[in-house]
Amino acid sequence: MSPSVLEELSALSGSVEAQYRAERRLLSFEEYLQLFEQDPVRHSRDASRYLRDAFEHYGTRWVERPWGRVQRWCLFDLPFLPSAEARREALVGQEEVQAGIVQALRSFAQEGRPHRVVLLHGPNGSAKSTALGCVQRALEHYSSLDEGALYRFHWVFPSTSQLRGAIGFGEEPPALGGESYAHLPEDRLDARLQLEVRDHPLFLLPEAWRREWLARHYERVGSTEPPSRWLLEGGPSHKCRQVLEALLGVYRGSLREVWRHVQVERYFISRRYRIGAVTLGPSLSVDAAERQVTLDRSLSALPPSLQSLSMFELHGELIDAAGGMIEYSDLLKRPVEHFKYLQLTAETGEVTLPSQSVQLNCVLFASANELHLAAFREHPEFESFRGRLSLLRAPYLRRWTEEAQIYAAQVGARLSVPVAPHALELCAKFAVLTRLHPPRPERHPAELRPLLEQLTALDKLELYTHGEAPRRWDAEAAKLMRAALPALYAECDADVVYEGSLGASPREMTAVLVTAAQAPRYGRLSPLGVLEALEALCRRSSDYAWLGLEPLPGGYHDPSAFRAALREQLLDTYEEELLHASRLVDEDSYVELFGRYVSHVSHWVKGERWLDPVTGQYQPPDEALMQEIEARLGLPDEPRQQRHELITRAAAWAIEHPGLPVDPQQVFAAPLRRLKDAMVSEKRQALGRLTHDLLTLTQDGGAGLDEERRALAQRLLAELQQRYGYDEGSAVEAATLLLRERFGAP
Repeated sequence: MSPSVLEELSALSGSVEAQYRAERRLLSFEEYLQLFEQDPVRHSRDASRYLRDAFEHYGTRWVERPWGRVQRWCLFDLPFLPSAEARREALVGQEEVQAGIVQALRSFAQEGRPHRVVLLHGPNGSAKSTALGCVQRALEHYSSLDEGALYRFHWVFPSTSQLRGAIGFGEEPPALGGESYAHLPEDRLDARLQLEVRDHPLFLLPEAWRREWLARHYERVGSTEPPSRWLLEGGPSHKCRQVLEALLGVYRGSLREVWRHVQVERYFISRRYRIGAVTLGPSLSVDAAERQVTLDRSLSALPPSLQSLSMFELHGELIDAAGGMIEYSDLLKRPVEHFKYLQLTAETGEVTLPSQSVQLNCVLFASANELHLAAFREHPEFESFRGRLSLLRAPYLRRWTEEAQIYAAQVGARLSVPVAPHALELCAKFAVLTRLHPPRPERHPAELRPLLEQLTALDKLELYTHGEAPRRWDAEAAKLMRAALPALYAECDADVVYEGSLGASPREMTAVLVTAAQAPRYGRLSPLGVLEALEALCRRSSDYAWLGLEPLPGGYHDPSAFRAALREQLLDTYEEELLHASRLVDEDSYVELFGRYVSHVSHWVKGERWLDPVTGQYQPPDEALMQEIEARLGLPDEPRQQRHELITRAAAWAIEHPGLPVDPQQVFAAPLRRLKDAMVSEKRQALGRLTHDLLTLTQDGGAGLDEERRALAQRLLAELQQRYGYDEGSAVEAATLLLRERFGAP
């Protein structure tokens, strides 16, 4: 081995050793008590308070949603992971689920212990396991920090050959000098007895004294909550109690002598090794059990006074989860008899085994889909379970931008083929459309009902995602709908079949995207390939409940109509992006033109002249300009009333927003869109010719194009690539589709 490698290994070894000491991995009992006094609240938390503090450690942030601001817990963003892994594993959306989990943990902390099973329920693929997986990952990271340090203890017994006296505990107690055995090297230890349930070191203090001592230290640091019931009322495990009583007998009641055998160890939560973070599938295995270890050969190294004890070793998922959390994945797929013990366990915080009752210190989470929960509600045992469950609803996402984030992280980032613009977006829109329910006008005020009756599935999709009312509505109707959006979003929450409980799951859509990416005719993940894969999926109507729903007015529950509408939207998007990339119409030109129109109308309504900035002279309002814009807007030949309404609308907005300039994009959204559409229509022929030139450039090398047309086509391709992320193939695909279905031959 070369000297450089030896130096690197030596440096690594020194670094690990220094970190080991800095983390205070091994302590004597007295050293642990000194550490406890520095921060008694931190070092006396039960599992529920530990989880709550982990959430609060990573903090919160406010996110804007069309229905209002909501609080998001940063733990679910996995900020401690590399960015690529965090994007793939983080929880997207589901702020209501996050809030429910935190509320349950706070309730447990206030109660003094976890007293319910937190059951996340929703359709398959609604991120229930993802949410709990984020919590487990966060606990792993939090336990590696000083703020999240966790400690347990073991019993250690030194070698009799290296110490004076008889450690075998004969007639007289040995005189061993008062030093702790916690830091003895391994070759000077005969035995190390581990405690599977990770007993808290403070359980080595007598209960009455421990209560008073904890209360005194909590008061000293000004804690606003009392110590947890787990530490106040609990005690050491059965094996620990046996050893403690035996040692007290040998040392004639001397606790200081007993504490010398205590080795306090810092431990870290780990999903892989099932330490404080356990996920249990819907198997029929026993979740906690015991086995006698009296004949285990390791016991031959124990002192004789302990070898006679009938000790039991605990094992199972509930034991592994001590100090953290356990997730019962798909709990209700088990027969009720196999999780019936959770009734008593959740209520008492203990699980009963043949020879002992084990005090649990873990938060119980579970997940279930709606089908199994509906069946469980009909079971005779449900009522006895109901008081031991905290039910948290986890529906499918209803904003397509969030759905697209999932596909980008889980599919787009892993594909070996290019991802064309709008492929993921189209799939996300389809998925969310399958989940939407028609509005219930009767649940809303009378003035809103006519609007809700007009709200189509596509309208609702954009309303939930961007807060945008349909373009065909006037400003007043749009304002009314935006104000009612929170009530609309929550109108089905109390229903058995709520919005987001049915529809295409992300798992199904992920399979659609993978299938579409493998289509050889495209060579990429193409929006057209996605549409074809969706069509194939919809032919399997017997496989998915959402495909068997009867289509309703407004385009709800109609996958064929969804695909047709999304195809038209794709064409609209292609045309708009090619238009902007071509620079035939400046994106801001119609806004500027409409602003001039409003200015002239304002002077016209007031009977005033306007100051021409070029000549410096006051001129009457430009009637020709106003008529030109009104013709593009499709207004009548005598638009006097429309001009007055325009200024009235601007005045009303100014009153509601004092001190702010009138924002045309908000106040005049509908006429602005009409003006833009009119200007685009005027340029359609020129855009069609340029699109044809783009195909000529990419397919025939630009044969037959003069220098000017070639340059314009090259600039168009470059703009599509740089501005919208097209590659040449996807640009050709978009141009071909537009020429075939929108522009025709040039």
